[in-house]
Amino acid sequence: MTPRRALLRLALAAPLLGAAAPETPTQAAAAFIRAAGSDLAGIIDVDLPPAEKRRRVAAFLDRVVDIPWVARFCLGRFWRHASAAQQTRFLALYHGILLDNVLARVGPYRRPQKQDMQFQIGRPQTRDGEIYVPTSVARADHPAATVTWVVRIGSAGPQIVDLIAEGTSLRITVRSDFASFLNQHDDSIPALLDAMARQISAAEAAPSGR
Repeated sequence: MTPRRALLRLALAAPLLGAAAPETPTQAAAAFIRAAGSDLAGIIDVDLPPAEKRRRVAAFLDRVVDIPWVARFCLGRFWRHASAAQQTRFLALYHGILLDNVLARVGPYRRPQKQDMQFQIGRPQTRDGEIYVPTSVARADHPAATVTWVVRIGSAGPQIVDLIAEGTSLRITVRSDFASFLNQHDDSIPALLDAMARQISAAEAAPSGR
C-alpha cells in the first residue's frame, strides 16, 4: 500500500474512529450516580450478616463519597481551630455517624425477593464547579422519592459531596447543627467529639437488627 493510499484510508476511517464523543463531566457524573445506585441496591437486596453488611456499606461509602471533604466542610471554620489529633478523631467519628445513618435507612433484610425498583436520572446541571444530578427512585408500595446528588470530579474521579432532598442540603444542615452545638458549648471541639461518640454508641446499641 502506498503512503498516499494509507493516508487516504486513515482519513476515511477517522470519522468512524471518532464516532463516540468523549464523555463530558455531566455525563460522567450521571453514569457515576447510576452505577452507585445499582451498587447500593445490590447491597440492600442481599441477605447478609449484619457485620458483613456494615463492612460492605462502609466500603461503598469510602468509594463514592468524598468523606474527608464533606466532614471538613461540615465543621466549617472550627476545622482550623482543631488540633491534628482532634481533626483525625473528628474524621473517624463523622465516618461512623454517616455509616450508621445509612445503615439505619438500609435496615435489615426483610424481603423474600427483590423489589421492582425504578431509578431514573434527570438532566445534570453544573454550578460552581459541582454537578447536580437529579434522580427519582420508585419502589413497590412506596411513593417516588426525588433526590439531587451533588458530585465533584477530582483526581479520584467523581465523588458525592452532598445530597438535596425536599430542597434541603444535607451538608448545609449538618454544618448548621455542628455550629449551633459548638456555639452552645463555648466552641468546645472536645465537647462536640464526645457528643458524636455518644451518638455512635447509642446507634450501635439500638435494637435495629443490624
